[in-house]
Amino acid sequence: MEKSEHFQVEVAYARPDVQVVLPVEVEEGTTLRQAIERSGVLNRFPEIDLTVNKVGVFGRLAKLEEPLRARDRVEIYRPLIADPKEVRKQRAAEGKRMKKGGGDVEEAG
Repeated sequence: MEKSEHFQVEVAYARPDVQVVLPVEVEEGTTLRQAIERSGVLNRFPEIDLTVNKVGVFGRLAKLEEPLRARDRVEIYRPLIADPKEVRKQRAAEGKRMKKGGGDVEEAG
């Protein structure tokens, strides 16, 4: 009987208040979904919904059923709260300008 190869991957997730990178030992053929489930991150962060959250490997979007390679970093992405393009459009429509700090500037008048 052949022995399957084991290797390390990482599962990463971040919220504004906390970031985790969890090492997980997996065997050849393990998928992103399996590594995420094995990491325990779903129990630790119940807001993660794999039917909603996108996932990737080293910043490249990937499918949950994609097999992993040694030293891959699986990343779970949060949905954007606001589309940055839409925020800029709204500010422009309101006639507001941004200063370097990103806050609104009141016009003297």
